[in-house]
Amino acid sequence: MTEETEKSALDESLLSIWQQALVERKKRVRLGDDSYPVHHTAKSKLAQVDFEFAGQSIRGLEQNPATTSRWAQLARKGAKVMQFLINGSYVAAVADGKITHFSKKK
Repeated sequence: MTEETEKSALDESLLSIWQQALVERKKRVRLGDDSYPVHHTAKSKLAQVDFEFAGQSIRGLEQNPATTSRWAQLARKGAKVMQFLINGSYVAAVADGKITHFSKKK
């Protein structure tokens, strides 16, 4: 799989997870032949999904609207926002169906 093809497949996966977890409010999300449970954080009851893509563990986490980030500001305005992390680092966010990728800090 080329880097561009893998990025495209990753984007499709992130959008699918976001759609199922936040828009459709499913208890389990499907990604290919696999399914993953949607958990909710203890304190804020935010949706959280741990899934695998190309052997990489990824966490999708609903944006907490009570924080001060620009993503939280969108969530407070009613946008459905999910951030995605790999190894504790934010790699992308989906807000109302639009993906934003975060570049690696040098």
